[in-house]
Amino acid sequence: MSAQELDGLDEQRRAWTEEAWGHVTAERLRELIVGLVGVASPTGDERPLAEHIAASLAGVGLRATAQPIDDRQANAWARLEGDGTGPDLMLYAPIDTLTVGEESEDVPWIGPQLREDMQPRATVYDDLVTGLGASNPKGHAACVMMAAEAIALAGIPLTGDLVAAFGAGGMPTNARPGSARANTGQGVGCSFLLEQGVWTDYAVIAKPGWTVSWDEVGLAWFEVTVHGTHTYVGSRHRLPYDNAIARAGDVVRHLEEWFVEYAERHTDGTVAPQGIVSSVRGGWPRMAAVTPAACTLRVDLRISPDTTPMQAKREFAAAVEELKRKLPGLDASVEMILAIPGTATSRESWIYRSAAGAWEAFEGRPHEPIRGNSGATDANILRGRGIPTVRVGMPKVSGEQAPFDIDFARGMNTVSVREMERLTRHLIRTAVDTVTRSREELEPELEGARA
Repeated sequence: MSAQELDGLDEQRRAWTEEAWGHVTAERLRELIVGLVGVASPTGDERPLAEHIAASLAGVGLRATAQPIDDRQANAWARLEGDGTGPDLMLYAPIDTLTVGEESEDVPWIGPQLREDMQPRATVYDDLVTGLGASNPKGHAACVMMAAEAIALAGIPLTGDLVAAFGAGGMPTNARPGSARANTGQGVGCSFLLEQGVWTDYAVIAKPGWTVSWDEVGLAWFEVTVHGTHTYVGSRHRLPYDNAIARAGDVVRHLEEWFVEYAERHTDGTVAPQGIVSSVRGGWPRMAAVTPAACTLRVDLRISPDTTPMQAKREFAAAVEELKRKLPGLDASVEMILAIPGTATSRESWIYRSAAGAWEAFEGRPHEPIRGNSGATDANILRGRGIPTVRVGMPKVSGEQAPFDIDFARGMNTVSVREMERLTRHLIRTAVDTVTRSREELEPELEGARA
């Protein structure tokens, strides 16, 4: 921490920010992240973690509550009230993990076995903490908790309310087996939070990437059903043979090439929307002697803020039609089964200017966006409901920092406490800079958002 990190703030806000920073310690952050990792929270089963978060924040004097969605899933949120004359700000983080932490659901798709970082149990390596979701999302959630706690302990006189919110169902997934609802992911907790009145003028979402992001891809899911002939291996040479699985392989190869062209066409701002074929469904595993009449591919296609789901649907369908023209006899149909639009916040917005100004003070240079992004978060839910939102987070731990190789899973499951301290200070500075102002200072912008 240096005096430079306070550049751009007036004398009073510098003092308030420093006071709150004084309550941020590595020990407390480590305690928070170890506690969060130790409570399993796969998508659809976040309620125990939401209750843990609410109890922790209530324990330091915030008005906090767990917000049930059903008997298994819940959000948590806490409010630090201002005097009502200023804008309200939400510091937000999702709390569900992408994988489950149980062999019965994760293996073999995640690998041959569950490593220690793939399980809901924290291991501390000096500055680093590993365990399922230790960085994304739980390390970021811990920073939001620490920021709210520090501002509360500092006793700063707020004009607007500071809301710390923690959403269930933030991962890009539908329900796991056994759920009574299909919509347990894709931002369902964030949407429910807003529907139930936990609303603010601005929001900052804490998710990976040491930058201030103002735009983000959305996504569309498609099912491509490739049709063929149901037949028997003993009759392959005697009857018409058109294997839907073999045909599906042609479709996958075509799409993998098309995704590259698609990304090049739609790269703009900080986004470079990608696509993948994520799963294949076809045939009877118990009966290898016969071919299925259909094989279904599932596709995740990311979409830029300038592309609507319907535009993406038509463009994707055209790509499949192009292949059908090249391969006579190919019978394939496309259905869009999920869509979350991409969104953007104006860089003239107060929340972007405040957060980017904080980043510049920390770095001592002009803000540098990270480009080429294809990750989607609940920022799309917040912006889509009209709340100007920026995303700020931590960089992924590098191989030089860790005593193990950093692959995709380790990057999600390993966090640096030093980076947590920096992100927490950034969140505090942005919050103090926002919820100590009057609405009159920001009234033209707030009126524009309402319009």
